Amino acid sequence: TGRSNALRVPLLQYVLGMMLDETIQSANRFFSVLSRGRYALQHKQGKSGAGYGGLDIEVLDGMSGTCRSVETLSGGEQFLASLSLAFGLSDVVQSYSGAVRLDSIFIDEGFGSLDSEALQQALTALVGVSGGCRIVGIISHVAELKERIDRQIIVTKDHSGGSRVQV
Repeated sequence: TGRSNALRVPLLQYVLGMMLDETIQSANRFFSVLSRGRYALQHKQGKSGAGYGGLDIEVLDGMSGTCRSVETLSGGEQFLASLSLAFGLSDVVQSYSGAVRLDSIFIDEGFGSLDSEALQQALTALVGVSGGCRIVGIISHVAELKERIDRQIIVTKDHSGGSRVQV
């Protein structure tokens, strides 16, 4: 790509930084939708404690126009950022893997931290992301999700200590 290594970071960290940039770029397509255009992720620039640029991510807040730490996002916003990064990473891995396709992704919990409006946004985005080409499995105990998802695999404990599965 012609990108220079002005900070003289070790090769492995340099390559990981380039891949992180690609992942963030892909993740921002999702995060923009999930945050209604308010937030974008970016690779934090500058020196870290080791003397060269790190692999840290920060958030650009479109409302204030400032960059801030990911830790300043609410729990629900952090979940949406993580979800966006998972989809971004999935896209980057697929782009590098040639003929290998990742046709499914499973999300374990996280939805409990979302309010009703954010939950609806996340579900709408997941439907859009899957686009009929990807299976998105959600593992959750959130009752509101049961009402909104039509195809479910429900696992319950039975009296003997085992589990029962209902499709």
